[in-house]
Amino acid sequence: MTQPARPRRPTVLRPRFRVLCGSNIALGPGKVELLTLIRTTGSIARAAKRMGMSYMRAWLLIQTMECCFRQPLVHALRGGKRGGGAKLTATGKQALALYHRMQTESLRATRQSWRNLQKLLLR
Repeated sequence: MTQPARPRRPTVLRPRFRVLCGSNIALGPGKVELLTLIRTTGSIARAAKRMGMSYMRAWLLIQTMECCFRQPLVHALRGGKRGGGAKLTATGKQALALYHRMQTESLRATRQSWRNLQKLLLR
């Protein structure tokens, strides 16, 4: 008796780095997403909303990151008539770029092992 054909599924390698500073996560996938959305939206509130989290949770994550870095990552502007806003500092931009570079370099370094592993996976 033959088994029914299994649907083809794409297989993807997705490295997920976490940079630890003591017991705190200085950078990881969620914090990188938050920084990216702050850069894109210009707002902590809008970034938090897109991620489905509260503004206070986003601020807590930013404060945790900033306790781990020598310089601030986010510059927040207070609200007012024209509203507030936020942008990444030079350090924030550099940290984000380096995190993405590490992901790219890890994929490049593991390319052959990944190809070999794919041969063992159901597809």
